[in-house]
Amino acid sequence: MFEPVIAPSGTLLGLLQRGRGDGTLHALTAPRAEALAALNHCVLRDPRHDWQVENRSLYYARLYLDLGGELDRIEAHLFDVEDHLDDEESRTGLALAVLGHLASYGRRDALELLRRYAAAGANWAWALDELALRDDDAGLRALAAPVLARFGTDAEGEAELAATVRDAFEPRPWRLWAEDPREAIATRVRAAQEAGCFDRWQRQMRPTGPRPGWSVRAVFEWAEQGVERGAALHVPAARCLMAVAGPEDRPEIVAAAMDGTEGARCTALRYLADGNDPDALDLIEAAVVTGSAPVVEAAVDAFERMRSIAAVDRARSWAHRPDPLGGAAGRMLACRGGAEDKDLVLAALREAVRGEGPDAPTLWTLVDGTGRLGIACAAPVLRHVYRETASSHLRGRAARALAATDPSFATGFAVECLWDCEETTREIAARHAETADARVVEQLRRLAADPAEEAEVQTAVRSRIGPPDAAAM
Repeated sequence: MFEPVIAPSGTLLGLLQRGRGDGTLHALTAPRAEALAALNHCVLRDPRHDWQVENRSLYYARLYLDLGGELDRIEAHLFDVEDHLDDEESRTGLALAVLGHLASYGRRDALELLRRYAAAGANWAWALDELALRDDDAGLRALAAPVLARFGTDAEGEAELAATVRDAFEPRPWRLWAEDPREAIATRVRAAQEAGCFDRWQRQMRPTGPRPGWSVRAVFEWAEQGVERGAALHVPAARCLMAVAGPEDRPEIVAAAMDGTEGARCTALRYLADGNDPDALDLIEAAVVTGSAPVVEAAVDAFERMRSIAAVDRARSWAHRPDPLGGAAGRMLACRGGAEDKDLVLAALREAVRGEGPDAPTLWTLVDGTGRLGIACAAPVLRHVYRETASSHLRGRAARALAATDPSFATGFAVECLWDCEETTREIAARHAETADARVVEQLRRLAADPAEEAEVQTAVRSRIGPPDAAAM
């Protein structure tokens, strides 16, 4: 999947791509054709940087309902010839998830479109998962034949079917088909279920990796084998060391941390840091200076996991370093520093935004730390991150930090957050948004009554609306 192109945050398209509440509010006041064009652009060209984590489907589905949007553009996208050329889930996953929510809201056209795609589309498994949650038994039974026809009846096809049944995210259709009155369908699905269970049992009986009785050297060799085939194994290898290493093995482990092979060095650094070894911090510092990129990354990760007072003290001395260890020190203080570290955390936050922009991965921890430490003078930087980041998760973290640092949050960003794409952000808004705004009260009532809304959001909403209002809903 290509990296999405995100429009400026001040445009309707940019707001909708980011999943901001202001996107919905602006779309509802914009010309309908313009709003639907921007909405379709987002649904058909997934704007998320991490589509497996960030939420957009319910946000877009609600806007389709509010605008009375037609589904012809989604239909054309799903059944385009490209569907047979590009079978990546990311091409159609968002559109299918939006259809799933629309179907749950009673849009019959969305349900029928999901059924058609499950029968003929490349990403049929996703469509089937959406239907598993929303369709009736009759609708699902009608899909048994076209879905099973996708798998050949030879040994390879049956093995593929067994793996699909075994790994199904939503098992309901397969369980239903296993009891299908059509004997040919039921027999084939039951056989696939049995084969999948047998395969899982076989894999459990043939574990790979470390065995009881391994030596420290064997663990290091296993980690290096992972490096050779492109798999980072130093984290599980470090856990293995916890089981096999004794006090007499410490010199060998320290030596590996100083100048061992890449796999051994990463493993040793992780092990020593997790055990708060007295030499761990010095070895981490040396690794950042002399190690390869994977070793530097492992060293920094190992440092950030440390919980000791010595690690926090060292972070204070490292915070000004212009290297990965300096960045890790800022994050360490954001997580575990005290009031005396506010200036260092604020400086790290400003430097990250200035040097890497509003989507820098390091901002996740720094923004959380700014809120935790209540750094009020960080509010302007947090507002900038909130407006500009393309990550809806980071925006939610910025909203939480603003709630703790910005007195204007309740009458400002908290209001639009009630329409945000992330349920955790809507929950923050439900707890803080100023109810003197008529839009706030109306949206709180809507969220409380919406069966698709998350329970945590509805709990927060009901904590703000008294019994008289609740009774009127």
